[in-house]
Amino acid sequence: MVNFNYYAPTNVLFGRGVEEQVGEIVSGYGFSRILVHFGGGSVKRSGLLDRVLARLESAGVGYVLLGGVVPNPRISLVREGIGIVKKEKLQMILAIGGGSVIDSSKAIGYGVASGGDPWDFYSGKRKPTGCLPVGVILTIAAAGSEMSNSSVLTNEEEVRKKGCSNDLCRPLFALMNPELTMTLPPYQTSCGCTDIVMHSLERWFNRGGTMDLTDALAAGLIRTVMRSAAVLMEHPDDYEARANVMWAGSLSHNGLTGCGGVGRGDWITHNMEHEVGAIFDVSHGAGLAALWGSWARYVLPSCTERFVKFATMVLDVPQQESDTETALEGIRRMEAFFRSLNMPTSLAELGVSPTEEQMRLMAHKCSGGGTVGRAADLDENDLYNIYKAAL
Repeated sequence: MVNFNYYAPTNVLFGRGVEEQVGEIVSGYGFSRILVHFGGGSVKRSGLLDRVLARLESAGVGYVLLGGVVPNPRISLVREGIGIVKKEKLQMILAIGGGSVIDSSKAIGYGVASGGDPWDFYSGKRKPTGCLPVGVILTIAAAGSEMSNSSVLTNEEEVRKKGCSNDLCRPLFALMNPELTMTLPPYQTSCGCTDIVMHSLERWFNRGGTMDLTDALAAGLIRTVMRSAAVLMEHPDDYEARANVMWAGSLSHNGLTGCGGVGRGDWITHNMEHEVGAIFDVSHGAGLAALWGSWARYVLPSCTERFVKFATMVLDVPQQESDTETALEGIRRMEAFFRSLNMPTSLAELGVSPTEEQMRLMAHKCSGGGTVGRAADLDENDLYNIYKAAL
């Protein structure tokens, strides 16, 4: 193992009805004027937004509304939000939704506290120096953004999808009621479960230090999500399964499943999906499932030991005639899990057909002109080959 710094400052309230405490929690921190940020019409149709606003009003908290967040959240709305917060002199941002809403809120927080164009933080031109406080009422278990230091934005003008990771944006609090996820469409639930699993997979595969306890935690988390996802395919209103998935989503991306490992993990499948998502605007979890198998087979020779341990420890694969065959069987079982959730395991199944020029461009952007990855050292040509194998 290697030395690590585990930092998870978010105050989590978990269980039935916790969103009803939002007024007293916000006012308890001393905030009296806030931005309420959300997505489409679901928070309105469900009555959740009205309930939240009533609780804020009863606690004496003023608010300004900003809806319209879409999957793969846009920098244009972030810029609008920054202007609203500055004009109205708001003190914090309350995100009601899933990863897209939370990531948009974090970006607004960066822009208000750090100044300048917020895209600078995602393009790597600058590092944020502050972030307006963000609180969360979670309605989708997937991204883990409610406890993470990460956010991802799409720049629609540049056709880029990029992430920014900084502890300054970790939410102040997260109110997590599994019941709020019960009305999600099955496809969205499947995408969420896939994203949660992938957050631990990205940390699992590296060629450096690991820690037995962290591996055991990650293995238990992945196995729990796989079991719970199967339950939710048949019984979407199963509270225990929803609760397990929701809590796993937070733990899979707050740093816990990477403690003792080298760096932050591999993340190449995520980065490759960001390029696909920027062009084709696909659901993030589905895009990850479509690419993972091709990436895994490509990097397997450089990271065989970790693939074998994953296959045997997580997926109960018996030892085959060779380590390579054991690892390949693990990859096949992981893809079978994705298919059981009606997730794609190729770009064709995802419904996109990138051209040769698009694959070359995506590979170039993802590589940054150098080598990337921790499971294997991948250059632009390697990434192109993975995209091509995923067709």
